[in-house]
Amino acid sequence: MPRNAVLGVDIGTSSSKGVLVATDGTVLRTAVREHTVDRPAPGHVEMDAGVWWDETVSLCRELTAGADADVLAVGVSGMGPCVLLTDADDTPLRPAVLYGVDTRAGAQISRLDAELGREEIRRRCGSLLSSQAAGAKIAWIADEEPGLFARARRLYMTSSWLVRKLTGAYVLDHHSASQATPLYDTHAQDWYTPWAEHIAPGLPMPPLRWSGEAAGTVTAEAARLTGLPAGIPVITGTVDAWAEALSVGAHRPGDLMLMYGTTMFLVHTVPDLLTDPALWSTVGALPGTRSLAGGMATSGAVTGWLRDLFGDADYAGLTALAEDSGPGANGLLMLPYFAGERTPLMDPQARGVIAGLTLSHTRGDLYRAALEATAFAVRHNIETLERAGGDIRRIVAVGGGTRGGLWTRIVSDVTGRPQQLRTVSLGASYGAALLAARLVGDASADAWNPVAHTVTPDPAATARYEELYGLYRRLHPATADVVHALAARQER
Repeated sequence: MPRNAVLGVDIGTSSSKGVLVATDGTVLRTAVREHTVDRPAPGHVEMDAGVWWDETVSLCRELTAGADADVLAVGVSGMGPCVLLTDADDTPLRPAVLYGVDTRAGAQISRLDAELGREEIRRRCGSLLSSQAAGAKIAWIADEEPGLFARARRLYMTSSWLVRKLTGAYVLDHHSASQATPLYDTHAQDWYTPWAEHIAPGLPMPPLRWSGEAAGTVTAEAARLTGLPAGIPVITGTVDAWAEALSVGAHRPGDLMLMYGTTMFLVHTVPDLLTDPALWSTVGALPGTRSLAGGMATSGAVTGWLRDLFGDADYAGLTALAEDSGPGANGLLMLPYFAGERTPLMDPQARGVIAGLTLSHTRGDLYRAALEATAFAVRHNIETLERAGGDIRRIVAVGGGTRGGLWTRIVSDVTGRPQQLRTVSLGASYGAALLAARLVGDASADAWNPVAHTVTPDPAATARYEELYGLYRRLHPATADVVHALAARQER
């Protein structure tokens, strides 16, 4: 007899992932499609939304073909906040502008700060304008591509585009909207019409729903393409990091989700609105929840860069070499700001630095330094979260970077804090599937995905990292003038 199941799809920066999950949380099948983003100019990071849909179709067909399962609902999530504009026929007008790794809108941020008031934006929206703010990127398109913008009739993000293609619905979840600063009023939890009309005149904002609410049902055409049953519900969906937090049950006040991926993301659930100029304040994925969040511009992207640079290396081999290098990477110190930095620096002109290099350093030392650099950045973010009023009682780690053990151990040693690892670490696609399962029955992260292991810090290693962390904090201020000048040359 076929098992009742749900299907989850997540569109990430470097790959799209799908999972078929029984309604008791058992993973039945997984599938992955790797892809790359486009970087047409310095600071510009884009992706063709056609890839999002093509890979979703392919994933759904692979996951359902011959499966002894009845799919009852579909969950979606994706990288964000992104900006995808379409015309009256829902044809994308240009590639989607991606989240905070895209830093093109600096001039628009300065202009909107002057026009609307920097602190008034923070008061109304919860966050200052930064490279993460989708509203500023809409303003960039309006300024730089006015003819194209004049034809724009709808605004999508990654998950809402999948919803549109699957169901025909034009909706967006509240959490994603709360990252469209300055278009969303975090107090009213609705679009702020005066600013939306000022920044995006003539562009109707999508109706808002919560991430786990049904956006619609699979159309006959979408069913024909994907192999999904027509008429089953599809959730509204959300940004991948918040779906990842749900996948490991990190959604209660005091929880911090630490996502190890192409970028590193931190989502701290707080009981009440907290704001800080160095962080992002958002509404949560679930009704009644709020988040204080941080995100690095790179983490796994740096380790991937090193792997490609080394040519014949693989992650397992490099991890073994980094293990042999030992704490401190034999005197190397890295700043992981290879694509600027998001929180807490909010500095799109920051750049990567490797300090202390000698002719005796090895690939293992460099790889270790990259892992330690991300750990130092995590500590910097955690300290900023707590200075802003956060109360971190539990850290739950998730993502591909948790496999192998070394990276999570380094982060615990640098921060001096334990991290829980759940049984399933598939990430956002699993969280999207969990939300879908809630549409058709009872499902919880604790039942689906119990704690499997806790990474505890080694006090001796923590003590060794203390001095290095102090040096790490000094390195960016000491080199900022130089790297900013180099960043300006790169942009020219």
